[in-house]
Amino acid sequence: MAELQEGIVSRYLNRRISRPLSRLLAKTPATPNQVSLLSFAIALGSLGLFLAGYNIWAGVAAQLSSIVDGADGDLARLKNMSTRFGGYFDAILDRYADVAILGGLAYWSLDVENKGSPWAVGAVGLMAIVGALMVSYTRARAEASLGLSFPGLAGSLASRDARLLIVMIGAVTGQALATLSLLALLTNVVVIWRVVIARRRAVDATPFH
Repeated sequence: MAELQEGIVSRYLNRRISRPLSRLLAKTPATPNQVSLLSFAIALGSLGLFLAGYNIWAGVAAQLSSIVDGADGDLARLKNMSTRFGGYFDAILDRYADVAILGGLAYWSLDVENKGSPWAVGAVGLMAIVGALMVSYTRARAEASLGLSFPGLAGSLASRDARLLIVMIGAVTGQALATLSLLALLTNVVVIWRVVIARRRAVDATPFH
């Protein structure tokens, strides 16, 4: 299931494929949770392709995982199978998928692109992974603790659909370290931005724990 605040990439690119896919799947016994697992399996496939040195196909798989991830929510609505657990389950799988894809990209960079810079690749890769996880966490925590949704670019600038499209472009062009650096910067800046917004909106609310 897609994040509650749909990103630009999902709205204008991924949905052109995921919606017809969900309508097709609605004619089969497939369940939304099975589609979530399929998206996760494709992400693991992306990791495997990075490890094997096939960066172009790994990037394509990362984007395909993102597209399939948008189909489970639509399928749940079409089949009237929407549940709170489904969204929870999908969110957990997405976090593992993010780590797998970004970890694979970092490995490929170290193995092929930057063999002599393990510390640089490791540091940038770690910051990209942490940033991706924190973007999702800050959204979920703000919604749960403050009932707050981040508007505009603060909500969509570093959304998962955008991050995985960036991964695909970086992988296909063989610019893994530059891609990880961009993601590390973008995601962590958005996290700081969200903290500032949350602070301004929640002066009288219960503090974060």
